Amino acid sequence: MARKYSKKAGKKVGRAMRERKSGTLRSGRSGRKVKSRKQAIAIGLSQARAAGAKVPKKRKAAKKRKAKR
Repeated sequence: MARKYSKKAGKKVGRAMRERKSGTLRSGRSGRKVKSRKQAIAIGLSQARAAGAKVPKKRKAAKKRKAKR
């Protein structure tokens, strides 16, 4: 079976996790310190995508349904 994420993507995520642990990982626009694990993983995957690594596309947000009257 084919890999879902490339080795390069795994390295980027690992690097982001280490930065988060040491307290040097910052979020993009606001520049605030990243505290959550999930956010660190998301940043690592985003960096991997930008570097051209094999990473699945982002999930799209669920559409809001209009209430039937």
